Amino acid sequence: MNGRVQRLLMMVLLLLSIAPAWGVPSNDELYHLNIPRARAPISIDGRLDAQEWMGAEKTGTFYQQFPFDTSLASAPTEVQLMYDDNYLYVSAVCYQKKYVVTSLRRDFPFSSSDIFILIVDPFRDKLNGFYFAVTPYGVQKEALLSNGVDRNADWDNVWYSEATRLPDRYIVEMAIPFKTLRYKLKEGVPNTWNLNFCRNNLETNEKSSWAPVPRNQSLIDLGFCGRVDWETNPPAPGTNVTLIPYGLGSAAKDFQAGTPTTGRITAGIDAKVGITPSMNLDLTVNPDFAQVEVDRQVTNLSRFELFFPERRQFFLENSDLFGSFGLSNINPFFSRRIGLGKNESNGENVQIPILFGARLSGRLDKNWRTGFLNMTTAKSDKFGVPATNYMVAAVQRRIGKRSNLAAILVNKDEIAGTKPENKFNRVAGLDFNFASPGSEWLGKVFYHQGFSPQQAAGQYAAGATLQYNTTRWNVEWELSDVGANYSPEVGFAPRQDVTRHAASYNKVFFPKGRWARKLNNWYIGPDYDLVYGKKEDRMLDWDAGVFFGFNFQNGAQVRGALLRWDYTYLFEPFDPTNTGGAELPANTSYLYFSNRLSFASNPRRQFYYSINTRFGEYFNGKILQVQTTSNLRIQPYATLSLDVNYTRIRLPEPYNSTQLWLIGPRFDLSFSRKLFLTSFFQYNNQVNNININTRFQYRFRPVSDLFLVFTDNYFATADDDFGGVPVQAWQPKNRAVVLKLNYWLNL
Repeated sequence: MNGRVQRLLMMVLLLLSIAPAWGVPSNDELYHLNIPRARAPISIDGRLDAQEWMGAEKTGTFYQQFPFDTSLASAPTEVQLMYDDNYLYVSAVCYQKKYVVTSLRRDFPFSSSDIFILIVDPFRDKLNGFYFAVTPYGVQKEALLSNGVDRNADWDNVWYSEATRLPDRYIVEMAIPFKTLRYKLKEGVPNTWNLNFCRNNLETNEKSSWAPVPRNQSLIDLGFCGRVDWETNPPAPGTNVTLIPYGLGSAAKDFQAGTPTTGRITAGIDAKVGITPSMNLDLTVNPDFAQVEVDRQVTNLSRFELFFPERRQFFLENSDLFGSFGLSNINPFFSRRIGLGKNESNGENVQIPILFGARLSGRLDKNWRTGFLNMTTAKSDKFGVPATNYMVAAVQRRIGKRSNLAAILVNKDEIAGTKPENKFNRVAGLDFNFASPGSEWLGKVFYHQGFSPQQAAGQYAAGATLQYNTTRWNVEWELSDVGANYSPEVGFAPRQDVTRHAASYNKVFFPKGRWARKLNNWYIGPDYDLVYGKKEDRMLDWDAGVFFGFNFQNGAQVRGALLRWDYTYLFEPFDPTNTGGAELPANTSYLYFSNRLSFASNPRRQFYYSINTRFGEYFNGKILQVQTTSNLRIQPYATLSLDVNYTRIRLPEPYNSTQLWLIGPRFDLSFSRKLFLTSFFQYNNQVNNININTRFQYRFRPVSDLFLVFTDNYFATADDDFGGVPVQAWQPKNRAVVLKLNYWLNL
């Protein structure tokens, strides 16, 4: 590793170790609530007419977090807690008269709905927890919380809630099974958890919480929870085994290959076994992920691979334990590499069959977390992928109040019959993650080492990040160094043999007087990103500019970049339009100037939209980009949206000039809280593809669904020589229909 980079990493590690904890909150000492045991089970109907609630302690006044954090909430909220042998009960009375909701679909967007939120931190480590939320229409949303603030909203589990709407308030009741939570009992010692209760009230555009949270931090930050004391210890969950069998039938036709329609009937099963209340074993046999939507397409002007998020349920619980190592663009393990591949003919993701797998993950105690994952995929002759085994082991040790030291080992082994030089790929890594008690300071230092049969030098990646966030300053700094032969095949690292240094410095201003009626805050500051090629011994890419933003009291936002300069050195030939035209030659460099400006309207309105623009120079030519998203909310049953992305690139002869269109209307209909229809259309002339995806979902009981999915792909435009064969616009590529039933069974 570069000696200069080594010294910088050591300086950052020292800084993280001694970073001050100014403004350390003590909410878990100042705000506390007692939880009495219910004398009988409570009926969850959203009415609060059960006698048991009469003896439960009520929370005090909520504190405003947005638009200001120096006053009490204008809309009162009253919360009570109780429990029995099976459930944690929560009731909330939320005062307001008008409601804004996105739809009746589970896992709605947070920022565009009224919502009551429960945050649970059973281990009081202020790093990992659970998030449960309900709208005035009784629609649920849940998530796993990691690193204090990171939210994984794709996680699903079983819990119960109802809500009623009255002229001046709405009432929420929740019953969360102890089997859904992960915690550790302390024999002979009264148990204490950290909790917080939050509101998003769009009638007054106010965010508030029981235990106060500074406005420069996330409302759901676990570092600011209050404390709850149980009358007696929470009960042991007892036998905690969940079976999730599925059955699937599908039919598909590949028009390009000229093959007949093929059908498939298959079945499989997942199982969740609670080894302890805080340790879970997930098992899967012949899993299928047909309910996952097709990825939303993007206009790709990059020279590197794009990153799409994981949505598959099996991989989500404790996913941060495996997937939070390194940086977003230097990651040793990315679960999407398992069971999904890319169809090069149309750019769509395709499934590689997973035969079976197991994952053990959770907590040993307050300070130790551990995880182990092992999965085997089948051989795919169609896509040229051999049978492969994947193994990941991770361990995390808490240090201090909110920091931890974590280690990971990732192993990919191709199974018998493959070439010896490609047989395995391994990465071992060590990360130190730092967070001050009040979240002003966040950061990490990491080192990852790769191993392969070639035993080549330079199979490493190292880096550090540091963030400083207060009401007046927001500073982010990042340094990374990637070796020439670092290739995590189960991870994500699009560039090798480079050193990267990026930073942004924003000064935040809060206006006073009449300006404060409309404008909440604004910021301005420099931003830069430098990439140095070690092999070339020169700068490969850099960009720098002055960035600014305005955040209005009604939720609207303006963002922009002035004096934005980009520099690119091409070490390989590259077509800037990514349309297969003439390529700019290797070993040439380009310095170009452009501007960026964006606007997002008030999300509380029934019609809201955003516009992002880029205009100016691009390599040796000009670029104009306009990206718009329009949304119409027909409350509470539907959201209609339209994405239109237009890119015009003008390059001098003999290079390509092009106009790229990506158009994507989407219809999201909620007939009830159990019946949904989602349909979207994607026209992308850059990859000459039209995709139509329609998904019908019937949730007949919690986390048990019937899916019917239709997918079609067509050629967007005529092409006289597409892979040597002429094609016409709207000529079909492939088509599939899938019917799937999965059932969540608690034993």
